Amino acid sequence: MDTVFRALADPCRRQLLDRLNARDGQTLTELTGDLAMSRQAATKHLTVLEAAGLVTTVRRGREKLHYLNPVPIHDIADRWIRGFERGRMAALANLREALETGATPKGTPMSKPEFVYSLYIHTTPEKLWEALTTQEFLDQYMTGWAPRSTWREGDTVYWPTEENGEPQDLGQRVTESVPGKRLAYTWHTLMPMHQEMFGMSDQEFAEARKERSKVAFDIEPAETPEPGVKLTITHDGFDTPESRMLEGVSGGWVMILSELKTVLEKQPA
Repeated sequence: MDTVFRALADPCRRQLLDRLNARDGQTLTELTGDLAMSRQAATKHLTVLEAAGLVTTVRRGREKLHYLNPVPIHDIADRWIRGFERGRMAALANLREALETGATPKGTPMSKPEFVYSLYIHTTPEKLWEALTTQEFLDQYMTGWAPRSTWREGDTVYWPTEENGEPQDLGQRVTESVPGKRLAYTWHTLMPMHQEMFGMSDQEFAEARKERSKVAFDIEPAETPEPGVKLTITHDGFDTPESRMLEGVSGGWVMILSELKTVLEKQPA
């Protein structure tokens, strides 16, 4: 937490975080476009923010995209704000929701309809891969909604259509499977329960079901500050920033990955 506070102490770094909170997934050029800050200075600041876990990066071809990572901010809120400011719980809850779901202030469009989230786990790449692909682990942190697959490239991912239901073939397929490094698969379309959940008309539901997104898990060794791994989830392929599926998975993945971290860090070393 000291590292996070030091990173937040600099106004230039806070300005970069504000810009990412307003519009996530920016390149260095986009971030510094109208700032009185050189690319070299911005790169140094972003390196500090990434080391503190406040920013995560994803490479897309030749581009390096920067995303706000809310986990350390949540930790600070839990430790240093909520304990002393009970009367402001509602406002903090709204802030937390905005950070976790990637929501931006009203009137500010999202640049890319996608969900990107990173967290650091004190485990090994091999153990994390096992947690992503082994039924015993999946059942622990995805209680009632655990998928089933052999997790080989091209194979089917079976997903339950109701809590504790039998996983079904919903058209999901594993697109990449590199043990200890990357797992990716296509996502299912909206299910009947979502129509009621979001209050959608039959026409809206039929149109929304045409969308087929995809999700990827990238695993990297990390030293922040103890040896462990950095897990980055990227869920994209949504048609619009207003996608109901994007709205649904954003909060869902945060809870699932939090459970995954808890389960793994309770495992014996």
